[in-house]
Amino acid sequence: MAEVGILREDERTELIEGDIVPIPPASPEHATQTMALYERVRWLFGRGYHVRVQSPLAFGESEPMPDLAVVKGKPADYKHAHPAYAVLVIEVAHSSLYDRTVKTSLYAKAGIPEYWIVDLEHRQLEVYREPMESPDSAFGYTYRVRMLLQPSDTIAPLERPNRTVRVGRLFVV
Repeated sequence: MAEVGILREDERTELIEGDIVPIPPASPEHATQTMALYERVRWLFGRGYHVRVQSPLAFGESEPMPDLAVVKGKPADYKHAHPAYAVLVIEVAHSSLYDRTVKTSLYAKAGIPEYWIVDLEHRQLEVYREPMESPDSAFGYTYRVRMLLQPSDTIAPLERPNRTVRVGRLFVV
């Protein structure tokens, strides 16, 4: 779309259920947190998984660009097409209702088994698991389980249950 003049070359957007949605510029705190989180998540998953940073996932009419997405395989596995599935998606949010409503429903609809929101404002981790249908949600899906974890709590990704991390270590000091 940038090539034909619909979007500017430098404009960051994502496709959400057929709509082009602008992505606000990342603050220095958001960028720093995302990169530090990348290192921690990469360690949590290890070999056999690739952690994508602000790169598209292909869900048909949607191509969201989550801050982090953990997919199976190596980067080279995705040189011809964006992945259509992730074992974990993570958004870093300062106070984003969008991540809690629209993105939650979108990821649940795509069958993403686990979705985390790293809440910078409250220094807590929101964990969503078990996608399910929900007619009241933005795209007809949500998650059955929602947990709010504090810095002293620990978490293990569903895909790597033997790898735990203290929630406080997910945040830049």
